[in-house]
Amino acid sequence: MAFKCVRSIQGRDGKREMTIEEFKRWLKRFDGDRDGRISKAELREAVRANGGRFSRWKVHRGIGLADGNNDGFIDETEMKNLVEFAQAEFGLKIRA
Repeated sequence: MAFKCVRSIQGRDGKREMTIEEFKRWLKRFDGDRDGRISKAELREAVRANGGRFSRWKVHRGIGLADGNNDGFIDETEMKNLVEFAQAEFGLKIRA
């Protein structure tokens, strides 16, 4: 799935590359209530906005894997976990 909302380059391995800050800026666009956290619905919207199809269970799995404190949201302290999930599931290469 291509991420057309951020500037990224294609790596030699075919994966889209972006920095962690670019990824955070892209994701922040979908924080509808501006609370600084990403909910399941916001993550699903982000993926769909980029032409991706993400089942409810995969969104639930992504939030579950990234959500260290089990509050149902991804906040700044858990962003590293979401980055790892995005690299595995979205075909991205996110660099520091």
